[in-house]
Amino acid sequence: MDKLGMQDRIRLVEARIAQACERAGRRREDVNVIAVTKYVSIQTAREAVACGLRHVGENRWQDAKAKWEAIGPDAVWHFIGHLQSNKVKDVLGKFAYIHSLDRLSLARELDKQAERAGQQVDCFIQVNVSGEETKHGLAPDQLAPFAEQLKAFPRIRVVGLMTMAPYEAEAEATRPVFRGLRELRDRLNDSGALGYPIEHLSMGMSNDFEVAIEEGATWIRLGTVLVGKEDQA
Repeated sequence: MDKLGMQDRIRLVEARIAQACERAGRRREDVNVIAVTKYVSIQTAREAVACGLRHVGENRWQDAKAKWEAIGPDAVWHFIGHLQSNKVKDVLGKFAYIHSLDRLSLARELDKQAERAGQQVDCFIQVNVSGEETKHGLAPDQLAPFAEQLKAFPRIRVVGLMTMAPYEAEAEATRPVFRGLRELRDRLNDSGALGYPIEHLSMGMSNDFEVAIEEGATWIRLGTVLVGKEDQA
């Protein structure tokens, strides 16, 4: 895979996405791709955007800063890693989406900084569906109470839920995690806890994105399979 060019990777991934959508009876346009560039250079990230990968995801501001300064508004930026409250001022206004809202202290800081900037911030609530201790996110039973508390932060707009599945040798083993997030979204909407319905599910990575699509993913986060991996980022 490492010897393939960017366009070749994109074509192969696109074919797999289309097939997964067909299996699930979904429209291809309902699945959005985020190119995760944390393991590649600025040059490769630029190439990805030039090849039409408009949405770019990064995990840490320290690593994303140089890429953001080089590419800026040519891409739509997604912050997909654990966000420390003291980094909110760095990412706000630069990243269109925060995929890792998982605690009130972060919500409070996002709301405060967004108010100062006169902005609204689009967020995904991160849920640790699998229960892995190494993963961030709310426990599933904490989701509805947390959503209720977010009503106190008018600058935050929740657009969906996010989760990370455990790495599995067989992608099929991740299905219960993705199905669980979809069911949590549906229950959250039925409960009215947020005061408005949400649509999006940010789930699925290089090793399991087809299963995620079959279970309803609307945003998939693809690194190695799409943009490759380099020793020097």
